[in-house]
Amino acid sequence: MIVTGASRGIGAAIAQRAARAGYRVCVNYHQSPDRAQQVVKAIEQGGGEAIAVRADLGDEVQINAMFAEVDRRLGPLHALVNNAGIDSGDPMRIEDLRAGIVDRMLAVNVRGPLIACREAIRRMSTKHGGAGGTIVNISSSSTKHGGLPGDVVYAGTKGAIDAFSLGLAKEVAREGIRVISLRPGLTLTEIFDPIGGEAAVNEIAKTAVPMGRVGRPEEVANAVVWLCSEEASYMTGCTVDVTGGR
Repeated sequence: MIVTGASRGIGAAIAQRAARAGYRVCVNYHQSPDRAQQVVKAIEQGGGEAIAVRADLGDEVQINAMFAEVDRRLGPLHALVNNAGIDSGDPMRIEDLRAGIVDRMLAVNVRGPLIACREAIRRMSTKHGGAGGTIVNISSSSTKHGGLPGDVVYAGTKGAIDAFSLGLAKEVAREGIRVISLRPGLTLTEIFDPIGGEAAVNEIAKTAVPMGRVGRPEEVANAVVWLCSEEASYMTGCTVDVTGGR
């Protein structure tokens, strides 16, 4: 399994859960080699196998190189989880956006996953001699409510992922590949540390989330790994929410 953006947060949780399920895991990262190696070490200490591979998901050449390295070091690909993504940084209204910010978000959040899917399909499709597999594209619950204030472009990029996942699922359904879009809701990661971490986010969740609490990365990871399993073998072209009811 390749997990993009796996050096921290939800991606790291997916990589570690996948390893416990028996996958050899590619822990992709862009700017955090030490964090990626920590994830690899945790997997190896648990008896699993993993490698850390640097690749900027906004760069086609680096994406291609990552897949080639996985071919050499881990063998046939069985699953791809497109988790890497960025937002605009500081919240800003559309009239304040710079084109460069939009271009970078589109490159990482949309073009990158599309190219990664292309490379996965070339390896997994029975049409190309593969044994099939699963692609899980990590979207966001922001596609349902338009995103947080000042971050509507991010929501738009994730809406593109939802639409693309549905179309791709239909395109490759008879080639042994399942494609699913998974939308996490409010999930506790270090992105919330500047505003007070878990305590602060749980206060938000008490009113914003029907279950009254923030989600954990492990809960998203459990859903992803289950979707890649044979227990979900009749699921494709669907969007799965892990949102606490929001």
